[in-house]
Amino acid sequence: MSAPAYTPESVGSVGSIDPSESSESAPAGGLTAGALLDFALRTAADPEVVGSLPLDPQGRTWIRLDGPAGSEAWLIGWPPGTGTGWHDHAESRGAFATARGRLTEHSLAVRLPSEGWQSLRLAPDVDRSRSLGAGSGRAFGEHHVHEVLNESPAEHAVSVHAYYPPLPLIRRYSRTGPLLTLEHVERPADWQ
Repeated sequence: MSAPAYTPESVGSVGSIDPSESSESAPAGGLTAGALLDFALRTAADPEVVGSLPLDPQGRTWIRLDGPAGSEAWLIGWPPGTGTGWHDHAESRGAFATARGRLTEHSLAVRLPSEGWQSLRLAPDVDRSRSLGAGSGRAFGEHHVHEVLNESPAEHAVSVHAYYPPLPLIRRYSRTGPLLTLEHVERPADWQ
């Protein structure tokens, strides 16, 4: 199977965003990824909000937050060794910030086709990883494919996530080496 041609996706560094996402004016569809990152960082720095999340030693926990300007926002607790698996947020742009502990993000530095495929063979050198300690965050554009993990063997992590527009769906993928396979699609009723 040959890999289709991809357009490189902008990849920001920890605590920053691609300059094209940081414009002060909102895109036609609402909030910028930069505005979402600002919200996530401010909220992650609020000890009262972070302390309101009940933590479970076995599974991830979450509560919905009031996001800015109609965005969807979540406070998420990550027990040691937990993660999301590979997924995207469809047409939503987003951001997340670590409030406590450390999270690792593995992402793809390519924009995948949004539909019309079941499995793709990824080209070499498309993988990116970043470590996000407390007080750092990450913004991303539409169709961003990633997985987020708490790789600590002993420490809980807590993070704030925001998306605009609110998530229409989440596509879940499996990954074996360079092969990325669409496994299933979740709709808001599955997580709310």
